[in-house]
Amino acid sequence: MSPLAPASLDPIALAELLELAALQTRIDRKYVLPCGDAARVLASVPDARVLEIDGARGSLYESVYFDTDDLLSYRMAALGRRRRFKLRTRAYLDTGDAYLELKTKGARSATVKERLAYEIEHRAELTEAGLAYAGPPLDELGLHEPDRLQPTLVTRYVRETLYLPGSGSRATVDTELSWEDAAGDELALPGLAIVETKSAGAASELDRLLWRSGHRPATVSKFGTGLAALRPELPSHKWNRVLRRHFDRAA
Repeated sequence: MSPLAPASLDPIALAELLELAALQTRIDRKYVLPCGDAARVLASVPDARVLEIDGARGSLYESVYFDTDDLLSYRMAALGRRRRFKLRTRAYLDTGDAYLELKTKGARSATVKERLAYEIEHRAELTEAGLAYAGPPLDELGLHEPDRLQPTLVTRYVRETLYLPGSGSRATVDTELSWEDAAGDELALPGLAIVETKSAGAASELDRLLWRSGHRPATVSKFGTGLAALRPELPSHKWNRVLRRHFDRAA
């Protein structure tokens, strides 16, 4: 792993990060930019601290997204449906922890994200416990047969997490991005970074630095944009700008 955050940044422990920047209610802004640009911006963030766990400043993540054979979850997102869902397992490969995560958006546009501790060896399947957990909320959204869901896309990346004391915000920096769909088709974008800031409201110092460097928030989803890049026949208008500028050119 090659972290982008400067090695000179002071570390912060997970417990302290959550205490200082829990941000249960927050505004998220995502940016897609070359790793070199991201490294230059990160080197200018004043007083930032980087999450460090057992001496490591970057963690390897793997997510397995589940969808129906007709890609109901993907199409709901791509077409901007008010009622939609996203179901995935997230595995922290360095520690061996894993969770099943369900994100739903109902008729009133309220987003609810919940997760269930999961056995990492079963992260590419929906177990009986997983189906029991996800079934009722999905039934409310019209998916009455959760066993239709199957692994559709796998994403892998290295994540660094920063604490931004000037605004009490935090940010994540994802690099070494790769995708693999159910057919085995793969896409890797090692030169690309996805930076996401998470603040209580006003823009963070990192947002302002990114803006001054010419980078604006982008509409991007590792699931939606990644699957659209691998399967160009799918509807993808929502992510077309990012696909044209970063995924097609880099691929």
